[in-house]
Amino acid sequence: MIRLSYLLFPLLFLCFHAFPQQIYMTKSGTALFVSDAPLEVIRASSAELQGAVNLDDKTFAFVINNKSFKGFNSPLQQEHFYENYMQVKDFPTSTFKGKIIENIDLNTNAEQVVRAKGILNIHGIEQERIIKGTLQKSGDEVIIKADFTVPLEDHNIKIPKVVYQKIAENINVSIEAQMSRNNP
Repeated sequence: MIRLSYLLFPLLFLCFHAFPQQIYMTKSGTALFVSDAPLEVIRASSAELQGAVNLDDKTFAFVINNKSFKGFNSPLQQEHFYENYMQVKDFPTSTFKGKIIENIDLNTNAEQVVRAKGILNIHGIEQERIIKGTLQKSGDEVIIKADFTVPLEDHNIKIPKVVYQKIAENINVSIEAQMSRNNP
């Protein structure tokens, strides 16, 4: 019996590695947001979007450091974003995790339209969302892109009346992540 287990464990190890999971990761995806209000347009971006996608079970998870956003129209505006709106001391990250709804054709390099269903957590408030985007697989890389809107009210982000005409109630967000295969 002991000899059988010595043979069985290496066989299981070989089987596990014969069917590696298709996990793609990034530590440098980009996220851009635009607040297009009547009196002012505010843009900021980050190149610190991190995430992983498992194409076998179609699960994903993304996280971004809220203090990594740069740009804005002034340093004061950036400071207000960090301290008053995103409250980065209390809510240092925003996340989106869930599952891709559509089946993915792993045998094509064509761009595929997909919908991701999951929990979007911004400012400590979780909202279930379906976000439409694209996925393109090419060899050991996957490129994911999405454009979506975030209503500030959904995440309990308050706009003071004094700047109401300068900050949009709905923020446009674009993400792009070039992800590489995680080789065991």
